[in-house]
Amino acid sequence: MRIEDYALIGDCQSAALVGCDGSIDWLCWPRFDSPACFAALLGGPQQGRWLLRPSDENCSVKRRYRDDTLILETEFETAEGAVTLVDFMPMHDRHCDVARIVVGRRGRVRMAMEFILRFDYGFSVPWVTRLEGERGLCAVAGPDRVILRTHVPLRGENLTTVAEFDVREGDQVPFVLTYQSSYVPVAPPLDAIAALAGTEAYWRRWCERCSVKGEFAGPVRRSLLTLKALTYEPTGGIVAAPTTSLPEKPGGVRNWDYRYCWLRDATMTLLAMMNGGYSEEAGRWREWLVRAVAGSPEQMQIMYGVAGERRLAEWEVPWLPGYEGSKPVRIGNAASTQVQLDVYGELMDALYQARKNGVAASQPAWDVQQALLAHLEEVWQQPDEGLWEIRGKPRHFTYSKVMAWVAFDRAVETAEQFDLPGPVARWREVRSRIHADVCAKGFDPRRGTFVQSYGSEALDASLLLVPHTGFLPADDPRIVGTVDAIRRDLMVDGLVRRYGTDPDLDGLPAGEGVFLACSFWLADCLVLLKRTDEARELFERLLALRNDVGLLAEEYDPGAKRFLGNFPQAFSHVALVNTACNLGHAEKPVEQRAEKKAA
Repeated sequence: MRIEDYALIGDCQSAALVGCDGSIDWLCWPRFDSPACFAALLGGPQQGRWLLRPSDENCSVKRRYRDDTLILETEFETAEGAVTLVDFMPMHDRHCDVARIVVGRRGRVRMAMEFILRFDYGFSVPWVTRLEGERGLCAVAGPDRVILRTHVPLRGENLTTVAEFDVREGDQVPFVLTYQSSYVPVAPPLDAIAALAGTEAYWRRWCERCSVKGEFAGPVRRSLLTLKALTYEPTGGIVAAPTTSLPEKPGGVRNWDYRYCWLRDATMTLLAMMNGGYSEEAGRWREWLVRAVAGSPEQMQIMYGVAGERRLAEWEVPWLPGYEGSKPVRIGNAASTQVQLDVYGELMDALYQARKNGVAASQPAWDVQQALLAHLEEVWQQPDEGLWEIRGKPRHFTYSKVMAWVAFDRAVETAEQFDLPGPVARWREVRSRIHADVCAKGFDPRRGTFVQSYGSEALDASLLLVPHTGFLPADDPRIVGTVDAIRRDLMVDGLVRRYGTDPDLDGLPAGEGVFLACSFWLADCLVLLKRTDEARELFERLLALRNDVGLLAEEYDPGAKRFLGNFPQAFSHVALVNTACNLGHAEKPVEQRAEKKAA
């Protein structure tokens, strides 16, 4: 199926993708980056799948989330009757579970189940036995155990568990899949019906805290729910996506593992949460940031694991052919070792915004910030791999230098507004030097636009973020010229590409969709420029790209009209929330960053 044919369920520790055909094709336990997972999206059903659907292939299908929850309802209608498949992951502190309940709505429907379990990214076939004293099965491979409980009779066929059963009006037929370590006692059974009520109550209570009202409240709540689902509850870290290696071009090699937490997302995520009414989640994200970067300043990374892990070595999975033949399938991310100077500015801005908005701060956090600034003072003039994590030769990316300016600017603001110690006079001097450097080397006066990197003529959508930071006023001719140049040269079908074609930029074959966050950034710039009607038109165009349950991927192919890249993508949903607030909220995130003074 296409990427947009999937929906997300999760329990803030793990996640699964459910297809519109009733299949679960991607499932990670008990953490987003766990190898104990199905990998059917990347290797086909033989690498793991759990299918529940009518035996009649001619049935019609509709699906939706149950109001403001992460409970997915897929309605199947056949000539003989109708059923609803209810999929969710219970919210509790015990083992990780996936619950599926087939509810009879009308008549009688013959249902079929196919269950193929694989661990280690589809590699390990488990040893399967029947549960003692109850119906169901137990599957073990090394450290991992999965238990499938149901009252439906199961049988094995060619390393696959199958079943057929009838569902009549009023019936509720539950299936519960439980993951646990293989060396602990078998987990007790879960009452799926009771767990459904508890899970629905949890998500409804959480959504009641949302403070965003108005015409875009629905899309904002769904995006915030998605961000919450991508949060690893034990630590507060938010993964970029729950998947790996969904391609930026079908059949291509731009396939990356996004099941980690990027510092780059920090400020925009923080503002999205705070403006949405979720100060507690914002605070926990801030705490994760401080813990993750604590240590030697020169060892700060651009991404970490959900618990702050640092060794994210990248390797390729030879036994998986990849989504639509997109190889290689990658586990881990080599970009974690890159130098990307913009993350210093992101971190400093996030911690500044948190203080300004009342998130409790600590002296150790300020000590860490000062140490990072001392290191940045020594390295800001070096080339780096930049926002887009190029795998070619490092360059002096304009946006990276701007964010180095942001780091020292926010340090000055923090020290002055909150009466904190620090070498403020030196920070001001470095800030001024960086600003002059960018304006002299990162701007093309002939074309009237900032450029991707020093000495280059290429444009880059990251430059749309420059006015967001307060580096220059939005109405400065250099900013206006940059926005107009990007609209002229980087747009396709009304959407913004990341950058133009440059075979030397990242050393990879060309070809990808439009990076959806970039178009949201353009809408934000149009808000700053008081061109609100144009911003609203673009935003509504982007809202129309969401799939039928309100989710966005990393990229979109305007020609094929389909999603590309990992899914669902936190960066896209963060951008949606912030642009919605910019268009209809008193506290506009783009102005909160550009106007740095405390209220």
